[in-house]
Amino acid sequence: MEISGIISAIIIGIIIGVLGRLVVPGRQHTGVILTIVVGIVAALIGAAIASGLGVADTKGIDWIEWLIQIGLAAVGIAALDRSRVRR
Repeated sequence: MEISGIISAIIIGIIIGVLGRLVVPGRQHTGVILTIVVGIVAALIGAAIASGLGVADTKGIDWIEWLIQIGLAAVGIAALDRSRVRR
C-alpha cells in the first residue's frame, strides 16, 4: 500500500467513523481517536465485504460499499460504547 492509499484510508476512515457515530442514537462515550480507528477498520472491512459481493467497483459512487462501511462503523461504535459504559 502506498502512502497515498494510507492517507486516503485515514480520510475515509474519519468520514465513515463520523457518519457511523451519527447513526447510533444517544450520546456516545467514545473519544475522537477511537471513532477514527473504528472508522478506518470499518472502511477496510467494508471494502473487503463489498469486493467479495462484487459491488466494490461500479461506475460512479459506490453507494452500497459506503452503506456497508457506515453500518459496520455504527455497529463498532455502539459495541465500543456499550463496553465502555459497563466499566
